[in-house]
Amino acid sequence: MKLGVMAAMFGNMSLDDALDYCQKVGLDAIELPAGGFPGDPWKLSGIHSSKHRLKELKSKLADRGLEVQGVAVHGNCVHPNKTIAKADIKAHRNGVLLAAEFNTVAINFSGCPGGGPQDKTPNFVTCPWPDDFSKAADYQWNKVLIPFWSKEAKFAQQHGVKIAFEAHPGMTVHNPVDIVRLRSAAGKALGANLDPSHFFWQGIDPIEATRFLGENKCIFHVHAKDCSIDPRNSGIGGNLDIRSYGDLKNRSWLFRTVGYGHGDDFWKPFISMLRLYDYDGVISIEHEDSLMSMSEGFEKAVAYLQDRILKEPLGKAWWF
Repeated sequence: MKLGVMAAMFGNMSLDDALDYCQKVGLDAIELPAGGFPGDPWKLSGIHSSKHRLKELKSKLADRGLEVQGVAVHGNCVHPNKTIAKADIKAHRNGVLLAAEFNTVAINFSGCPGGGPQDKTPNFVTCPWPDDFSKAADYQWNKVLIPFWSKEAKFAQQHGVKIAFEAHPGMTVHNPVDIVRLRSAAGKALGANLDPSHFFWQGIDPIEATRFLGENKCIFHVHAKDCSIDPRNSGIGGNLDIRSYGDLKNRSWLFRTVGYGHGDDFWKPFISMLRLYDYDGVISIEHEDSLMSMSEGFEKAVAYLQDRILKEPLGKAWWF
């Protein structure tokens, strides 16, 4: 396995400074932000069409011993606002083409359509009743998501790229079952960017989620981000919490840096389950901890994971 970072957090740095920092803390890889919600701080969207700029980028990475593992273009390509959808589709396709240059994956959300063809905003369906919601979900899956991502899966396959969905509430595909459902319906170029932080507060066991996604051979990328649940706030309000991420004392849960939501009792079995299902790619740190500065939270995550990821190839069992 390799240790990397979802580098959108470095968007206020120059590319050179960000790469220097990654080298300094001992990373092996970097996940490049290139549009959508992560933004495009280093103007990488479309760089695949410039031989000079692409060569320069590859040289900068090689000089620091870093490889690209993942191009992040999380957006909403199926947004009912066509202007928003068009921009996110452009970023996604450029992300696929950039990923092809580095033999890596494009990372995105499934997106969330409206509840019907006349809607103007996304509609995140969380229950089947009243029947309006079941009808909305049927429209979203069968009229929008499956047709759209079937087309994008073919485009990605043509360029030798896989698309890794991050299962995130607010997006129609927000759990492992939905990832496999969309993959089964729209193509094997689609799979998972496995981020355990979003599973904790949904009541999903990330280790069992890893087993399930591994059984379906679709773990394409992994984010390292933690989550802590406040038992008092959760106990009276549940975890479907729409309060601001800045309302730290009243939220039911918070994103935390690795090791500050869960310790070795989670992270060691999680990494072992990844190995059990032959995942040997990047563990990409994503820092969104509201209680730590970017540098402190990120560097604590690096130090924690350096001793816990499995770096060497699996050897032959000598004892039998």
